[in-house]
Amino acid sequence: MRNDHLGIITQGSLSGGLEMRLQPNVSVEDLRVGRFVVIEGRSNRFFSMLTDVTLSAANPSILLNPPPQDDFLLSVLSESCTFGTVKVQPMLMLEQSEEGDGDKAELRPVKTIPSHFSPVYEATSKDFALVFGEENDADPNNNFFYVGKPLNMETPVCVDLSRFIERSNGIFGKSGTGKSFLTRIFLSGIIQKDIASALIFDMHNEYGWQSMSESKSAPRVKGLKQLFGHKVTVFSLDAESSRARGIPDARELYIGYNQIEIEDLDLLKVELALSEATLENAYIVKEKLGADWIAALLDMSGEEIEEFTQVHKGHPTAIKTLQRRLNTIVSKTAYLKPRVNHNYIEEIIQNIQAGKHIVLEFGRQNNLLSYMLATNIITRRLHSEYVKRTEVYTANPDKVMPPRKLMIVIEEAHKFLSPQTARQTIFGIIAREMRKYFVTLLVVDQRPSGIDPEVLSQIGTRVTALLNDDKDIDAVFTGVSGSNTLRTVLSQMDPKQQALILGYAVPMPVVVRTRPFDAEFYRQVSTVGSAHDPSDTAAVKDRADKAHEELFGSF
Repeated sequence: MRNDHLGIITQGSLSGGLEMRLQPNVSVEDLRVGRFVVIEGRSNRFFSMLTDVTLSAANPSILLNPPPQDDFLLSVLSESCTFGTVKVQPMLMLEQSEEGDGDKAELRPVKTIPSHFSPVYEATSKDFALVFGEENDADPNNNFFYVGKPLNMETPVCVDLSRFIERSNGIFGKSGTGKSFLTRIFLSGIIQKDIASALIFDMHNEYGWQSMSESKSAPRVKGLKQLFGHKVTVFSLDAESSRARGIPDARELYIGYNQIEIEDLDLLKVELALSEATLENAYIVKEKLGADWIAALLDMSGEEIEEFTQVHKGHPTAIKTLQRRLNTIVSKTAYLKPRVNHNYIEEIIQNIQAGKHIVLEFGRQNNLLSYMLATNIITRRLHSEYVKRTEVYTANPDKVMPPRKLMIVIEEAHKFLSPQTARQTIFGIIAREMRKYFVTLLVVDQRPSGIDPEVLSQIGTRVTALLNDDKDIDAVFTGVSGSNTLRTVLSQMDPKQQALILGYAVPMPVVVRTRPFDAEFYRQVSTVGSAHDPSDTAAVKDRADKAHEELFGSF
C-alpha cells in the first residue's frame, strides 16, 4: 500500500459528497479543507477536494465518559473507538484504463461515485500535472502558467491562460487580502505568454512602475513596466504625479469635453446626485448646442439659460443644476480640456494592435468620480472601434487580420456593474456580449455582492481570496453548481496569500497558496534585457503602423 494513504470511503452520495474514514496514523490536525486528494475506485480515479472535517466515535458512550489524559489509553481508543471523518467532494473522474495513455486520457465530469472502502490518497505532482497542466517553455503553444501551490505540497498549480482570456474573469477578496498582487501575477502571465493585450485602469497607481508592499524586507514591488519594459506603455492622466514617482516615458493623456456623452453622466448620477429630469434636459441642451454643448453650457450665464429655455423648451432649474454638476466634474478632473486635438484613443488602439499593453495611471486624480468618468469614456470608444474592426474582419477573414484580443482591467467593479447600471453601461455590455468582439473584462473587487447577478453569471474564472460577508460569498458562487461545499472551503482560508480558483480556466476548483511576487518571480517572468525585450522602438512603431494600416485603414 502507498505510504500516502489517508483513509477509505465509507458512505456518501453523488449530490451530497462522500465520507472518508481516516487511517489511525493520520491526524485530523494535518488536514485542511480545500486539499486535493485522489480516490482509487475499481474502474475510475476520482480527483476530489476535502470540504469538511469531523470527529466521530464508534460508541457514543465514550464521548459521554471521556477517558483520562493517558497517552497509551488515548492511542488505543483512537485505533478502535474514535476516528476522524472527512467530507470529500469528487470533482473529476478518469477511467483507470486511460491513465498512462498520454493525450488520450480524458478528464470527465463526475457522474458516479466509487464503491465502499475505496482507498483515498494524497494527490501527487503527477496528478496535479494531469489535471491542471504544466508549464513547458520549449513549447510556444503552451499557455499554462504557474499561479500557486497546493496547501500541502510544493508542486506548481497552473491555469490555462488561453482559456482564461476567452471570457471575462473576476478577482475578489476583502481589503488587504492581496487582490492587486493576484492581478499582477495573472497579468504577468498574459504578457509573458503574449496571448492578448491588457488595458489596465490603474486607480491606485499599483501596476505601472512600482507599488508599496507590507513586507518589511521588500517594501517596494516591481510593476509591469519594470518587468516587461517596452512591452508596456504607461499613459498618465496626471503627468506631474507620474514624473514625481520616476516613471520613464509616461505618455500624457487628456480627454475633451466633447468626448463626454450623456451616458457617461448617467453612470455618475449617484456620485453627482443627478435626477432623471436633469439628464432629460441634458439631451435637449446637446441637441440644440451640438458637439461642444458642455463647453457652451459652462460659459452660459443664468440669464442666457433662461432665454435658452424660453426658445428651446427645457427647464431652467434642471439646466442650471446640470451646469453646476458639470462644473463639479471639471474641477475634480484636471485631465479634462475644452477640446483635445490629439486622438489618444487611436494611439492606445495602435499600441494594443502592435502587441503592447497599456497601464492608464490616474496619479492624484484617483477619486471615484474621476476614475469612473475616464474609464467609461475610453472603454466606450474602444468598444465602438473593436465592433467596427471585428465587422471588417468577419467580412474579409482571408484578407484582414483579426483584432488583437484585449482584456480590460477595472477596479471597484461594482460601481460600473451594479444591478442599476450594468444593463446600460459599456462594461455590462462587454461582460455579456463582447467576447465575440475580442474584448473581455478582468474585474477586481472587494464587494462582489454589488455586481449584477446576470453579469456575475458570465464571469468565466473566479479567483477569490478571503471574504467574510455572507452576501459576497453567495455572489462569488452565482451560477456555480455544487457551491454549498465550496462555501465552507472559502470561509476557512487564510487572510493572506491564499485563493480559491474555479471556473473556465481550471478543470476543477482548487485552493492555492499564491505564488510570491518577489525577486524569484521577477527572474522567471521578466523579459527586460532578454531576447524577447522589444526595446527597438522603431520595430515597435513599424508593427503599429502595419497593424493600423491593415485593420483600421478603411476607417
